[in-house]
Amino acid sequence: MCTSTLVTVRFSVLAESSPGLLPRLLQPLAKRDLTADAMTARREGDDMQVELVLDAMPEEMVHLVAGNLGQVLGVMDVRVDAGSALKMAA
Repeated sequence: MCTSTLVTVRFSVLAESSPGLLPRLLQPLAKRDLTADAMTARREGDDMQVELVLDAMPEEMVHLVAGNLGQVLGVMDVRVDAGSALKMAA
């Protein structure tokens, strides 16, 4: 039996505002069959501040998704806040 650890994660992304930004930010989640539990976006001049929250994300995927978000065209900064963990038997 293998166990995986699920964590609550908040990705805060600062990017240049563009019409295709939001779907491009969701793509790294979709590639891993993950769905954000909450997403907020607000425009601040020429930039966008976007927050993606996942309540139960596999811990081993956090750095992969953060790296993919950082590679999205126009992204200037990605910050990760990983919270409480829950162990699940698989």
